[in-house]
Amino acid sequence: MTDTTDDIAVEISFQSYEDDCKMLGNLLLEVLQREAGVQMRDKVDRNRILAQSACNMRMAGIDDTAELLEKQLVSEISKMSTEEALTLARAFSHYLNLMGIAEVHHRVRRQKKVASLSKSCDDIFNQLRQGGVPPDQLYDTVCKQEVEIVLTAHPTQINRRTLQYKHLRLSNLLDYRDRHDLTSEDRDMVIEDLVREITSIWQTDELRRHKPTPVDEARAGLNIVEQSLWKAVPHYLRRVSTALKKHTGKPLPLTCTPIRFGSWMGGDRDGNPNVTAKVTKDVSLLSRWMTIDLYIREVDSLSFELSMNRCSDGLSKLAHDILELESEYDVHQSWNHHSFNRNQVKQQAAALPTQLPARADQPSCTECNVGQSHYPRSEFPRTARPGPLKQLDVPESSLPKSPSQNSLSSMPKSPSQNSLRNASLVAKRRMFAESQVGRSSFQKLLEPTPTQRSGIGPYRIVLGNIKDKLLMHVYVLRVQLMKTQRRLELLLEDLPCDSDPLDYYHTSDQLLEPLIKCHESLQECGSGVLADGRLTDLIRRVATFGMVLMKLDLRQESGRHAETLDAVTKYLDMGTYSEWDEEKKLEFLTRELKGKRPLVPPNMEVASDVREVLDTFRVAAELGSDSLGAYVISMASNASDVLAVELLQKDARLAVSGEIGKPCPGGTLRVVPLFETVKDLREAGSVIRKLLSIDWYRDHIIKNHNGHQEVMVGYSDSGKDAGRFTAAWELYKAQEDVVAACNEYDIKVTLFHGRGGSIGRGGGPTYLAIQSQPPGSVMGTLRATEQGEMIQAKFGLSQIAVRQLEIYTTAVLLATLRPPQPPREQKWCNLMEEISKISCQNYRSVVYENPEFLPYFQEATPQAELGFLNIGSRPTRRKASTGIGHLRAIPWVFAWTQTRFVLPAWLGVGAGLRGVCEKGHTEDLKAMYKEWPFFQSTIDLIEMVLGKADTFISKHYDEVLVSESRRHLGDELRMELLGTEKVVLVVSGHEKPTGGNNRILRRLIESRLPYLNPMNLLQVEALKRLRSDDDNKELRDILLITINGIAAGMRNTG
Repeated sequence: MTDTTDDIAVEISFQSYEDDCKMLGNLLLEVLQREAGVQMRDKVDRNRILAQSACNMRMAGIDDTAELLEKQLVSEISKMSTEEALTLARAFSHYLNLMGIAEVHHRVRRQKKVASLSKSCDDIFNQLRQGGVPPDQLYDTVCKQEVEIVLTAHPTQINRRTLQYKHLRLSNLLDYRDRHDLTSEDRDMVIEDLVREITSIWQTDELRRHKPTPVDEARAGLNIVEQSLWKAVPHYLRRVSTALKKHTGKPLPLTCTPIRFGSWMGGDRDGNPNVTAKVTKDVSLLSRWMTIDLYIREVDSLSFELSMNRCSDGLSKLAHDILELESEYDVHQSWNHHSFNRNQVKQQAAALPTQLPARADQPSCTECNVGQSHYPRSEFPRTARPGPLKQLDVPESSLPKSPSQNSLSSMPKSPSQNSLRNASLVAKRRMFAESQVGRSSFQKLLEPTPTQRSGIGPYRIVLGNIKDKLLMHVYVLRVQLMKTQRRLELLLEDLPCDSDPLDYYHTSDQLLEPLIKCHESLQECGSGVLADGRLTDLIRRVATFGMVLMKLDLRQESGRHAETLDAVTKYLDMGTYSEWDEEKKLEFLTRELKGKRPLVPPNMEVASDVREVLDTFRVAAELGSDSLGAYVISMASNASDVLAVELLQKDARLAVSGEIGKPCPGGTLRVVPLFETVKDLREAGSVIRKLLSIDWYRDHIIKNHNGHQEVMVGYSDSGKDAGRFTAAWELYKAQEDVVAACNEYDIKVTLFHGRGGSIGRGGGPTYLAIQSQPPGSVMGTLRATEQGEMIQAKFGLSQIAVRQLEIYTTAVLLATLRPPQPPREQKWCNLMEEISKISCQNYRSVVYENPEFLPYFQEATPQAELGFLNIGSRPTRRKASTGIGHLRAIPWVFAWTQTRFVLPAWLGVGAGLRGVCEKGHTEDLKAMYKEWPFFQSTIDLIEMVLGKADTFISKHYDEVLVSESRRHLGDELRMELLGTEKVVLVVSGHEKPTGGNNRILRRLIESRLPYLNPMNLLQVEALKRLRSDDDNKELRDILLITINGIAAGMRNTG
């Protein structure tokens, strides 16, 4: 489904939704009148009324009148000045966003009013129990479930983060307005606040003026965690636990979490030269920093809640030991209080906080910092800290010093330089020491004296110690970040860290240990109601997010690894690796993997591209599996692609281990082949069989990865390669073959689905997608990407995020315990092969074989102008080529979505279905639709796309922008679109697209058209003017704003 209403489009009360849309629209017109004048306000409203009237005529079947009204609208727009067109574009774009906010709000409202939501844990657990699943089997399956949602930085999020936050604030105001206890004065104040927010939005530039960096993209992902998922996860796990207890008699274990999160932001370097080894390391360290900061806040709030003295003997002993240890430190530090050490960190982690933490007076269920980031708040060791991802300009005096740092480096310097530098350092150190002495004195007045500490509650003592260690962790990260970000300063490059490893947490298990002891103590003392509050939520957060919030995957294209091995084998006079056949490569790689010496010479001089690959593996060795997730190989096609990465990883770990004199942290990364093209998907099973037949590799998987093989399948490139229908069928078969290959070697498999947001890139409702996978392919484990605008749509609000997490859990559970039906007979598979073959031929004959198609595509769509949006850090093409083959899938789908042709999602489908219907198999297709979940979901998704396509709009693009000699191609494609719609409806049995169970979705789409259609007409006018005046920045702004608005109206981009 291309709509972000996703799995819960039916969960909306339409009357109240329309009331809110009307109210928000009127407020926007008020703001517009104040900001742009009465005349402009009336002009915008007149265009809206014209568009509304035309839409009404179309829906009533009065096409002649509709066409007249549409021509009048086109005429009005063509006569507008640049300034008027800009204001119109902004007004309609903002209104489409306001409609989206209202829609999300009403989905949340609907959830609150429904006693038992469909697809919820309670609903599905009940279905399974009623269907005969024993309670123990249900319980064990849920507890063992492993789902990972991987957030990616794919450039499909149009809105600036500033506007996303403002939209969230509007959503919160709508939520507050629904309260029944508001007075008339309260309601008036809410309206005033809404006007202020809309005014602020109007006065904010909606366009990104600079491309985001990979670190900016990573920050956006981390903000989603803080903004929404941090609250949503405990709420979601409570739902799971409550439903489990209701239907099995046992709650969810405290540290069990069926869902975790991963990220590609800062790790996906495939075709993006901006993602370097340094970026990956910075993002990983900053993710750790943010995690600790979030935990510190929770510990502060928890310290106020757990004020009681009664505890178990075990916790009492732990608190006593902590006090004894602190007393020893106090005695030790009295001899040398000027040095920077653990005690200065401890001062900030007093067992009894000196002020009330934010939200400590509120129940945990109300904690939600929507639209506002408090990160980072913990101050260490200076009084003011910069933002999390700015240059960390920490005074050198705030870092630990060692005798070896009296000289800056071995770099030769003049005496005057050395003396000035040393004098500066001495002055800074003296200032810092004096400030710490003063701070220590005042801190002693605020803290309890050692004799008073024995009266502090034991829980507060233990939690104070936890905070102490968390702050020490922040200190260690600060040192690492300084060494990373200021590497040109040789003093910091070699900076040692004098912290004791026992003073901070290396792993989440170490953090969990004292928290669980507190929980057990409360339970033992009869205070289970307290144990199950904030403390349980914090334990579950630690179990879910660990020490890094989201483990970072690395991704690189297979050819880059081959180039690196080419450099190595040439240097060693072994020949050229990439020229060897597959068997010779495997023989070489296996031999080297069995060896115990490094392969890459440490002083080998290589090209910068090769050096970057080697540096990436070095960073992976330094960070290890504690911080990183998988290493994904894009464009994988052979077993040697996987072994090449295993060898480079092993080599880097040997080198790093030798330098630090101990094993590398964590374990080796999982190496995951990504099969993307149709050709590679067809060979996926054979590649996995070949890998598992190699003794070294199979033993490695069993020993280091618990007998678990992960395989990724790509939806985007396969769709661009062969069309959506063929891609869907090839993905289905590839998954079946991969699962069969792993079963042959008794190896467990996790399939990693690289899905986009749009149908053309494998998007669609989560529940429907999981339920239509091949039987046996989802056995309690699943990884899937969420990207761009879908991240904000599904996880931007905590209430929506809870629902989405439930849907992931219940869909995977059903697919595991009640797998979807396979095709009833072989004949159905044969028909699918025939449909796929015809569909692919038709698609490729148009897209790749027709020489007129590429220039038509370039003229009829804003593809060339999409690069000005600045929505992603990576280039729009893999290589410097104008052909469609090297164009990334996102701009390919994005461009067609803008013109409302959405061609990549349906082209070829009609030809394939007609081909088998003409041979007398119409009834077979109808039976397949009713009985085979995979075929039904494929047809339903295509039908949804057809419901959003608009032949009038796409024709207008052709008439204005396309050369007359090529317009016939657009006419032929529109005829094919109508033919596809007709045959799809025959198979589904529906009267019109988005029929059946999607009437609400159809109404939502229709409600947007009076604002969406003028945006398309305005975009055509902007493109027409811009292509004759391509340096006009005002016209470019109009175009980019229309792109934003159409994306908001279509509810997705690429």
